[in-house]
Amino acid sequence: MFNILKLAQKKLSLSILIFMAAGFITGLILKNTAGLKSFILPLTFLMVFPMMVTLPLRQIASGKDMKLQIVAQIINFGIIPFLGFGIGSLFFGDNPEFLLGFLLVSLLPTSGMTISWTGMSKGNMPAAVKMTVLGLILGSVAAPFYIQWLMGAKVSVPLSKIIIQVAVIVVLPLIFGFLTQSLLIRKFGAVKYKEEIKQKFPPFSTLGVLLMVFTAMALKADSIVTNPLSFLSLIVPLLLLYILNLILSTIIGKRFFNREDALSLVYGTVLRNLSIALAIAMTSFGKEGSGMALVIALGYIIQIQLSALYVKFSDRIFGSPSASIYR
Repeated sequence: MFNILKLAQKKLSLSILIFMAAGFITGLILKNTAGLKSFILPLTFLMVFPMMVTLPLRQIASGKDMKLQIVAQIINFGIIPFLGFGIGSLFFGDNPEFLLGFLLVSLLPTSGMTISWTGMSKGNMPAAVKMTVLGLILGSVAAPFYIQWLMGAKVSVPLSKIIIQVAVIVVLPLIFGFLTQSLLIRKFGAVKYKEEIKQKFPPFSTLGVLLMVFTAMALKADSIVTNPLSFLSLIVPLLLLYILNLILSTIIGKRFFNREDALSLVYGTVLRNLSIALAIAMTSFGKEGSGMALVIALGYIIQIQLSALYVKFSDRIFGSPSASIYR
């Protein structure tokens, strides 16, 4: 079972497509899928908690990269949310579900893969770790207020409910995750935790993501059959959001930072925390949440493919890694 989960994590794009198709078929067969909503909260915990256990909170105060971190968060919270909202409004001004899904994608920066992709491209790993932690914390705090500010005139935004849900799906798992991590390190030692135990958690987070995507697709199956073009129309604006984000972060990285810092900036601002976005969508917005979840599910596929492609071209864009990173 665990090996299957690891394979699903490695082939996440394909796994998401398979679970989307399975959820769609299930939704058509069952017709009444309301009972699936009872699984949303447990799946949210399964999706978020393993990610929190592996989050290296202790490294948030390390390093001397204040300029890099400030620039990253200016991009993450001063530019990208408005870019996402603008693109969403342009394509889906009359569809609040999809528009809000776009806003959630653009509001929550960094993911666990931020660190992995930075490492694969020989970027600044400590800086990427710090961006991941800061992005999660700042995004969780800011998201409810950005949603109220930008979407309050279009939809009824349950601000207090979103704040409570963020506390339940982010803050509590963050606390329990840190405590679990501390207990594991105390019992088994830092080396064994890092080399053996830590790797066992992310596949379970992947399972939570896949099952949540399955649930969202099942809940939305009837409306997709009624209007299939609305689902397919999500691809172009999502590509536009990610490509513009990549171009912006690449230009700023090349202009103001060295190669290693620039790569951590790119992956710390382009990659979004889609797991948290998916959790907020499915727990805070009732029936509209499944429409938002479709946007986020497609975001996974585009994000992974663009990240892998960017790794291949990173040396051409920023030059070869310096010898110092291997010492």
